[in-house]
Amino acid sequence: MIKLSLALFAAVVATPLLAQPAPPPLPPVIVAPWVNALRDEALANDHYAWDITEGLTTEVGQRAAGTAAEARARAWAVAKLKAMGFSNVRVENFDMPVWVRGPESAEILAPFPQTMVVAALGNSASTGPAGVTGQIVAFDSVDALRAAPDAAVRGKIVFIDHRMAPTQDGSGYGQFGAPRRQGPTIASKKGAIAILVRSIGTDHHRNPHTGVMSFTDGARPIPAGALTIPDAEQLVRILKRGQPVTMRLRLESRTIASAQSGNVIAEVPGRDPALAPILVGGHLDSWDLATGAIDDASGVAIAAAAAKRIMDAGRPLRTIRIVWFGAEEVGLFGGLDYLAGHGKEPHYAIAESDFGADRIWRITSKLGPARRDEARMIGAALAPLGIVTGSFDEAEGSDIGPLLASGAPGIGLSQDGTRYFDVHHTPDDTLDKVDPAQLRQNVAAWTAMLAVLSGGIEPYSRARR
Repeated sequence: MIKLSLALFAAVVATPLLAQPAPPPLPPVIVAPWVNALRDEALANDHYAWDITEGLTTEVGQRAAGTAAEARARAWAVAKLKAMGFSNVRVENFDMPVWVRGPESAEILAPFPQTMVVAALGNSASTGPAGVTGQIVAFDSVDALRAAPDAAVRGKIVFIDHRMAPTQDGSGYGQFGAPRRQGPTIASKKGAIAILVRSIGTDHHRNPHTGVMSFTDGARPIPAGALTIPDAEQLVRILKRGQPVTMRLRLESRTIASAQSGNVIAEVPGRDPALAPILVGGHLDSWDLATGAIDDASGVAIAAAAAKRIMDAGRPLRTIRIVWFGAEEVGLFGGLDYLAGHGKEPHYAIAESDFGADRIWRITSKLGPARRDEARMIGAALAPLGIVTGSFDEAEGSDIGPLLASGAPGIGLSQDGTRYFDVHHTPDDTLDKVDPAQLRQNVAAWTAMLAVLSGGIEPYSRARR
């Protein structure tokens, strides 16, 4: 009897499903041969992106936002973009406060005296030359700190641990970045004299990961730093011995109330200047600990190299605008300034490269239902590179985030982030971490994307050649 009921139930459920008509097939997508040719040539032979990445990291080096080094980077960028043949090369300056790192150290005084490797987080308060000394109170998450009574924290140095693991899409950064972003405010409001976090990274090198944070909700600024992951794990082992742990922490820093940064802008003029431009870019600044090869010299290089390859092929119908944003690392100042100056202008599409230089594995887009076939065409053009088509309802990018939020159409080209947070914001972010073959795959993908969005490329006359 039970078997009969189950059979009848299965028949009833299956019947309407079997009766449903199949959805109509989508129209075929045929990529133009010239788009394929541009993509394949970039994959095989691009040198522009490497030249930019190598030149910027070698001839300028570290480029902390608002510093003289970032100003040198802007001058270098203007000269480079002009030499590459781009038009309307200019700098749009803006003012911003600048935080400057000073001497830093961490030393356990008891019960097992030893030194540790630490880096101050951006906007940390200064300990002064003498440093601060206090007992460590540890938590395994921001929520655990938030739930702790103030009396357990007051007058102590807070330490927050976590277990960030590598992922292809970098999704762990949102959750496990909370100790850096929110921890200092919570610790301050509970009366801590300082805070240390396990570096927001996935490596086991003895390099600290810096990054910006801010004090909100009226919190008094306190010294805030990141221990290297091996040192954070060492501290956890010491704490598990059950004895009070005392540390002397020195994080000297200073803040300059106002200094200048800026966005470097260049263009490939379109045949029809009345049409909305395509914006591509990355950010020019880096943290002060390294030369910022993956974050984000390679990003500005990828965007500019793809635009250059379009320019080499001829004149696109639509203008391509390259933006190398300033002061991204410390608060998206360049993106916000661009929004203030250009946010009311129409943009045909916007895209940003700011997740290293490893191979692109997915494309997402937010062009709207009316442009779905165009989005599918981009996906088809990128498929031979091993890139899958993802959502048609999202795009990504830090500097372009404010513009995306305002409703601008966007494209997201997702790089493989499996090893990104091994290097991100550390002294290890150097040129040797960039794989030339994977860098070319990025340029090939961006070139194909721009070719589809361009509206068509008109070859230059033989006389011009």
